[in-house]
Amino acid sequence: MEKKDPFVLRHLADVQPQLWWLDSDPLEPESHAALIGDVNTSLCVVGAGYTGLWSALLAKERDPQREVIVLEQYETGAGASGRNGGFCSASLTHGFTNGMRRFAAEMPIIERLARENLDEIEATIQRYQIECDWERTGELRVAVAPWQFEGMIEEARLRNQMGDHVEVLTKSQVRARIHSPLYEGALFDHDGNALVDPARLVWGLERACLSLGVKIYENSKVEWLEDVSHGVRAHTPYGTVTAAKMALATNVFPSLIRRARKYVVAVYDYTLVTEPLSDEQLESIGWKDREGVADSGNQFHYYRLTTDNSILWGGYDAIYNFRSRARRDYEFNAETYATLAEHFLKTFPQLAGIRFTHAWGGAIDTCTRYSPFWGTAYGGKAAYVMGYTGLGVASTRFGAAVMLDLLDGKQTERARLTMVRKKPIPFPPEPLRWIFIRLTQLAIQRADEHGGRRNLWLKLLDRFNLGFDS
Repeated sequence: MEKKDPFVLRHLADVQPQLWWLDSDPLEPESHAALIGDVNTSLCVVGAGYTGLWSALLAKERDPQREVIVLEQYETGAGASGRNGGFCSASLTHGFTNGMRRFAAEMPIIERLARENLDEIEATIQRYQIECDWERTGELRVAVAPWQFEGMIEEARLRNQMGDHVEVLTKSQVRARIHSPLYEGALFDHDGNALVDPARLVWGLERACLSLGVKIYENSKVEWLEDVSHGVRAHTPYGTVTAAKMALATNVFPSLIRRARKYVVAVYDYTLVTEPLSDEQLESIGWKDREGVADSGNQFHYYRLTTDNSILWGGYDAIYNFRSRARRDYEFNAETYATLAEHFLKTFPQLAGIRFTHAWGGAIDTCTRYSPFWGTAYGGKAAYVMGYTGLGVASTRFGAAVMLDLLDGKQTERARLTMVRKKPIPFPPEPLRWIFIRLTQLAIQRADEHGGRRNLWLKLLDRFNLGFDS
């Protein structure tokens, strides 16, 4: 570990390796039994995170008579769905710029569908009375170097033409909102982002599913799939589910469709949370409108206020482990926490002395185009979606809706999109994969340090619409 400033490290003295969202929350539901024996159903969903729960909920809303079973290898929301930062961004393409680079001709449609999707999430939360601290605060994408401000005016113009509601803020305007000496300007998305308690959202979707008759089995890892004449059979340690249709929502975990595994790698992202800010500390930083914030570097931070006025601060490092391993002992990374604390204090020097209380990490399913992709197997009896790349709190609902369209054979507007019909370029096999990712990480770090200038390696990746960032 690189030697860190003892002053910075003192802020981490009381940090605990646990999720802030799970700290004595009374809304956490009771666990579900494991699957025992053999059952049949119309639709089996594998995975009880956002994608799986949205799949089950939407399937029952479309057809209340449809029998739906969800199989989860751990407990509901145990993966990325319960441990993210709680940013519910409308974007379906990991940001507008990324979408324009890859799907320019369809971006007006994609942006409209994205806004509709976010509105439907809010309507679902209201309809099922889900207590998840939903706040439609908007988002600030701040420039912390002059080069990051370039292009924001043009992006705002294009987005507003497509029906978005974004505004460019000058240095003085953004610093008036949030008092940081680093800000050079910002792009403010007024209504394209909400803040949410991610664990409570999972639990609320779980309760909504149960209220409609969905059956959920936990601690029931699907070990393999079998193609049978009348459907697909999922084998778990103590039983099987034979379903006419199978929706696979495993995301970062190894896909049950082996040929899909080459498109995704597991990348670890880490988060800190401070103690609640005092009134004096809050006054020193402003932030009265509680916007979600992300900076505009290739390696970027995201941060927000929680309901008790703690600051959640994450991002920057994207840690890839050889062979794309996803293990629970990777969820704590002392070196990254020290880096995060250092960057936090540069952003908010007026908060020097504050304590960080919670720290955790989690794996993100990353693909080379940064946005979800879909596929089918077993003659269309199974479908999958993965590759959200860390911006899935809202887009998982869209991903689930498309997956159901594919299973039901519906030629909807969203199912006809190029982003649905085409897959990303796969990652190379190891050890080339590790070399590719490491070279790219070093190149984007150097670009951030040199005014955003992209070297020959990054220009080559740009040419083929490849990439890898935080």
